Amino acid sequence: MPIRVHNFGGVIGWNARKYLPKLSSQSYLKLQFAYRRRQQKRYIEYFFAQEELPQPIVVNLETVNRCNSTCEFCTANIHAEKRPYMKMEDEIYYSVIDQLHDWGYKGHLTLYGNNEPWLDTRIVEFHKYARKQLPDAFIFMSTNGLLLDIDKVKTIVPYVNQLIINNYCLDMKMHDNIKEIYDYVKAHPDEFKDVDILIQMRYLKEVLTNRAGSAPNKQSKGEVIRETCLMPYTDMWIMPNGKMGICCCDNFEVTDLADLHKVSLKEGWNSEPYRKLREAIRDGRQNYPFCKNCDFIDAGLRMDAVTDVLKHHEQLHGARQSVFKR
Repeated sequence: MPIRVHNFGGVIGWNARKYLPKLSSQSYLKLQFAYRRRQQKRYIEYFFAQEELPQPIVVNLETVNRCNSTCEFCTANIHAEKRPYMKMEDEIYYSVIDQLHDWGYKGHLTLYGNNEPWLDTRIVEFHKYARKQLPDAFIFMSTNGLLLDIDKVKTIVPYVNQLIINNYCLDMKMHDNIKEIYDYVKAHPDEFKDVDILIQMRYLKEVLTNRAGSAPNKQSKGEVIRETCLMPYTDMWIMPNGKMGICCCDNFEVTDLADLHKVSLKEGWNSEPYRKLREAIRDGRQNYPFCKNCDFIDAGLRMDAVTDVLKHHEQLHGARQSVFKR
């Protein structure tokens, strides 16, 4: 099916997020930490056990640091944004994609961070080049859909594996333009048979995580989080200024793990600040100042990807053991 609609928890989940926002957030986080704890630690141990540093599972490139929505959980919303406006230099973007090509990268790629990708007029051309250079990568776009129409959908789908449209609203109804897209795709499935289009119904005022203290509607209370985090092991986070940051929780762009104006992509991924970060949070966020009060939990795609990596590793290890016994 080329288009799907997802509403986490259905009507019950929506009303919980709307009328019991803090309870809903805390319950979700406790459940997810408990569910993912063992698998996270397994992947981190796998990561450290490799002779050669594993590639990132997800490469995030924020090409412009602006959004046009009013989501109350995000510091990038138009009422809370404090960052100086910046667009990624063409040279940095194309260099990153070329280096990923030379690296044989086949993981996930998204030209998105804490922003709305359609605010960058280069976004289609950027995706076109990424698809050419990284034919085996899983490229996905996440958008709030406010600028989206069927023509834009048609221009981007040749270059992405998945288009995620986040329909932020207060009434659990699709915006008119998104409903038009939904109806068109349903009526013309053959045009979109090679792409997965996912419409996610999102509550505009939802309380999610504190994002290391940056979330406007969920300030950190100073509680130390002793869970570990996958992001420094799975995600390469590249900001418009060409620097590698920790993750999406650095909405103010204060972390600096490497400067791609000065070092290569591989060197940045294996930089000394990155190594110190990974060693520090190996046993919990309490060991790293930026992360110690952050209650962010990894998105589902990382857990799916991590599970696939571990399964492949176990199968390969099992095959080698079998050959050895012979």
